[in-house]
Amino acid sequence: MSDFTFNNPDNKIDDNKPGNYKLSDQALGAVMMALQKSLMEQSDIVPVLKGFDFNSDDGELIVLNPPIVSYESNTEE
Repeated sequence: MSDFTFNNPDNKIDDNKPGNYKLSDQALGAVMMALQKSLMEQSDIVPVLKGFDFNSDDGELIVLNPPIVSYESNTEE
């Protein structure tokens, strides 16, 4: 495994090389939903993120099991 340092200009990524992926809009939404769920439940986000199953579609990652967030309103109408 190679070392990688964030914000290091010497670590170039070839976007056309097989095996390099970006998050799809759906995957980014799944990450945001995991964050929202962890904030609402005041729980750790790491197990949710580690539990994600991915598939690739045209160089983008898709989350196969995004989190489900439910919200019950206490407001009476």
